[in-house]
Amino acid sequence: MEAFLVSTGLVAIAEIGDKTMLLAIALAATWRRPVPIIAGILIATLANHALAALAGTLFAHFLSGPWMRWIVGIAFLGFAAWALIPDTLDDDEGGVKPQKTALAVFWATTVAFFLVEMGDKTQIATAALAARFETLPLVVAGSTLGMMLVNGPAVFMGEAAAKRLPLKYIRMAAAAGFALTGLWVLIAP
Repeated sequence: MEAFLVSTGLVAIAEIGDKTMLLAIALAATWRRPVPIIAGILIATLANHALAALAGTLFAHFLSGPWMRWIVGIAFLGFAAWALIPDTLDDDEGGVKPQKTALAVFWATTVAFFLVEMGDKTQIATAALAARFETLPLVVAGSTLGMMLVNGPAVFMGEAAAKRLPLKYIRMAAAAGFALTGLWVLIAP
């Protein structure tokens, strides 16, 4: 039980303000479909953290090298630029906007979260916790719960913001967040 509780607490704390939390808010603001987004986050986190726990600390030192810092920093600057490009559905002024199906939102969220979580501090923490406690199911369950405790409310926060703010300003805020994160990753030792 200690492995579960420690994993839940550490991952939840590490996830606050993390890029995947920003992703949860951005997806919710864009698609306004909280159930498939939360389901996608859950499945992606389970898969990602299960792989991290299986890998243990074997690959952890590869994910924290200086080359990884440059890749992540530059990727975030790219995400910032990308966030400024409006979705074609955002600018559709005439008629009814086509809606993404729940299944499309689920799969887009699942893939995005799985990829963004690669090399993240919560993934590395999950690998280290699995190596420490040697109980993969409890560590994966705890780390997944920690992610959901932070990202579940973030989805509802993003959806509420989308109802009050134009998507243009949400894109600008997301771009600023990604750019600041990218610069911080590149500059911080």
